[in-house]
Amino acid sequence: MCEKTAYLHLIIPKTDVKLLGDFDKLNNYQFNKKIAKHYFCKVCGIKSFYQPRSHPDCWSINARCLDDFLKYKIKVKNFDGKNWEQNIHKIT
Repeated sequence: MCEKTAYLHLIIPKTDVKLLGDFDKLNNYQFNKKIAKHYFCKVCGIKSFYQPRSHPDCWSINARCLDDFLKYKIKVKNFDGKNWEQNIHKIT
């Protein structure tokens, strides 16, 4: 799914994230094992962040949703998300 939507994961500890907008404008969906919580905007539908089951103390923020994200020097690590359970040890 992330490949199709071009979601660029930026894993950040929950303690380092502050939501500045209105949380009531977000909705969440869960699939498969219903552990991860994927939040999206009720207005535009963009999936801006989620609570990954692989990192329960972090948020995965879609870096492409950050203002001027191209100005940041983000190091991208390739990861096989389609088979993440077999590959999660490579990023934890």
